[in-house]
Amino acid sequence: MIYTKLPNTDISVSKICLGTMTFGKQNSENESHSQIDFSLDRGINFLDTAELYPVPADNSTYGDTERIIGSWIKKSRKREKIVLASKIVGPGSYTAHIRKKNHFSPNNLRRALEKSLERLKTDYLDLYQLHWPERQTNNFGIRGYKFSPSEDIWTDNFEEILITLNDLIKEGKIRSIGLSNENPWGIMRFLNLAKKGLPKIITVQNPYNLLNRLFEVGTAELCMRERVGLLAYSPLAFGRLTGKYRKGQMPEKSRFKLFPNLARFSGENSINATDEYYEIANTFGLSLTEMAVSFVNSKEFVTSNIIGATNLNQLSENINSINKSLSTEILTSIDKVYTKYPDPAP
Repeated sequence: MIYTKLPNTDISVSKICLGTMTFGKQNSENESHSQIDFSLDRGINFLDTAELYPVPADNSTYGDTERIIGSWIKKSRKREKIVLASKIVGPGSYTAHIRKKNHFSPNNLRRALEKSLERLKTDYLDLYQLHWPERQTNNFGIRGYKFSPSEDIWTDNFEEILITLNDLIKEGKIRSIGLSNENPWGIMRFLNLAKKGLPKIITVQNPYNLLNRLFEVGTAELCMRERVGLLAYSPLAFGRLTGKYRKGQMPEKSRFKLFPNLARFSGENSINATDEYYEIANTFGLSLTEMAVSFVNSKEFVTSNIIGATNLNQLSENINSINKSLSTEILTSIDKVYTKYPDPAP
């Protein structure tokens, strides 16, 4: 395994991070514990979760992923062996079951963190992240930014957020802070406010894969120059880049079979691009999964690559990607397809 440091800290993390959003829905508690043990045995020390998980989110499973990780921590007594990250939800119709007003108010930040700590059976988090912005902006499949003054009821509370998070750091409940699904403007606002003696955002957790390289447009340079690390999620585009859905296939218990509303990754250009990426991987003796995950691993701006799996065979293939390197010829071939089908799954 390769290890990196969370920027501006002494926290060492594996280049591969175990994502956990299937724990409690697609994976049982025992299966989830097996994934954690398997990952640790192969050098992974970084786990990412969220109060929202598992997904798709609903009231009946709210907090179950954190509870499952917490039961593993209690049983294994290996809390000090892992770097643990979690997230607080932002506002949205699909989070109304969590809190009536999911804004990053001081009270909500404190209560959400304390409930996460309780479920996780730990007294601190190594990294605490804002899952998505409060303000009206483009994310989760929305390609372009559109501003509507009548709909934007957000009040700029960035400084208040940092003050509250600073208090929680001083109390020993979190070690560092990050963002998720954030755009350059939001990242830079938080970074500028940190100059007032407030904690600095050290990571941003955004999607990054062969079907969505929008992070490279503006955000990558910002993060490299300001020393903010990308925690890349969805390296396989919800499984599209495994190739298992090619030619209309729909395996039983697969994510698209269980949750057919994931249109973000099902457009014609996504399907066509995936077919061409598959041919590149096949030409060079790689599986599409190996090539897709290795592509993300290869980027300098990626601090850690968040993988997810529903069985140990999938997990093993994802982890083994750390031992694969992509030649200049492969990368050139990838870029040719990207020019033809740029970011079909934003």
